[in-house]
Amino acid sequence: MNLKFLRTWKPLLRDSKFKIELTITVISLVITLPCLTQFLNYIELRNGVQLPDPFLKLFNPVDLTWFTFGVIYLSLGYAIIYLMNKPALLLSAIQSYVVMILFRIAAMYSLPLEPPQFMIPLADPFVEYFGTGKLLTKDLFFSGHTATLFLLLLIVDKKGIKMVFLLASIAVGAALLIQHVHYTVDVIAAPFFSYGAYRLIKLFGNNELKL
Repeated sequence: MNLKFLRTWKPLLRDSKFKIELTITVISLVITLPCLTQFLNYIELRNGVQLPDPFLKLFNPVDLTWFTFGVIYLSLGYAIIYLMNKPALLLSAIQSYVVMILFRIAAMYSLPLEPPQFMIPLADPFVEYFGTGKLLTKDLFFSGHTATLFLLLLIVDKKGIKMVFLLASIAVGAALLIQHVHYTVDVIAAPFFSYGAYRLIKLFGNNELKL
């Protein structure tokens, strides 16, 4: 465990306000993730509509599963390492992610969809093993992968790192469309929901924590 991590977290863990916020944040995440899992199982059994998508009709799908998850998990791993030394940003990231999950549940409930024609399923080994246990095809509007990477872009505080997450967001969004995993509108809408979640936390979150 590096010294910077200890110097950053040790005084905060003596602060009662910080410990309360940290506890509430973690509990919120622990509650929200299983709720999302149950909801995804529900929508897989629900009938939806298939949207016309002129953009996807321009090309045949290509399987980019390994590229997509390579970018996603490398980005997430780097984000976790970076944010562990930035408690305020880490809390904002988790809180914003929880709000974004709630946005996704509301959006998917309101807009039941069938997957795009000729979709090549995106088999996420992490989600299948730790989450639903099945291949998901109807978690469509909006793209959670694109939204998560764009959310990290908003959270991090260095221009160079923001650029990395911007490129990762674009790369993953493009790969999802090339594979016909999502409709075009799913990917285009994702950053707007990320921004909404981020702004809500900025507006109502704890702005006193600066470390």
